[in-house]
Amino acid sequence: MMLAGRRRLVWLPIAVFVTGCASPRESAKPEVPSARVWSGRLSLEVETEPRQTFFASFELAGTAEYGELTLSTAFGNVLAAIQWRPGEARLSAGQDTKRFDSVESLTRHVTGAALPLRAMIDWLNGAETSVTGWEADFTQLDEGRLSARRSHPMPAANLKLILDDTGYDKASVVPPRP
Repeated sequence: MMLAGRRRLVWLPIAVFVTGCASPRESAKPEVPSARVWSGRLSLEVETEPRQTFFASFELAGTAEYGELTLSTAFGNVLAAIQWRPGEARLSAGQDTKRFDSVESLTRHVTGAALPLRAMIDWLNGAETSVTGWEADFTQLDEGRLSARRSHPMPAANLKLILDDTGYDKASVVPPRP
């Protein structure tokens, strides 16, 4: 079980580095009004042996129901995009797209445990939303920093966000196509 989780965790950095220069194709998608957008840098450290660490620039937009997380290199090349809406989540890395029934199942597939993307939106809005196994630290949110630690399921993980700004309203968010 632990080996399978590590293989899944290894998949994201491999996909990210293999498709580092690729950009997702644009397409017509329905709009979700009045969404908020945050951008900055993130790091994810998973306490495996050896430790696995992932760094990227990010843009997170949306709500718990509809959202998008785009990961980019320091040079602005899109590494991967995760989009979700009720009943569906999509991971796009270059020309490859994988679909899942939820954002939790998508992140569980990639990292071995569900990452709290929906709760991150609440956390960035200052709401102390509870997520099983995760504890968010809001003490530096006013300075544009948010960290969260996953203590279970194992392996433990540390997620850190450094915001470029405190978020702005976006007229629309692009959820996955049906």
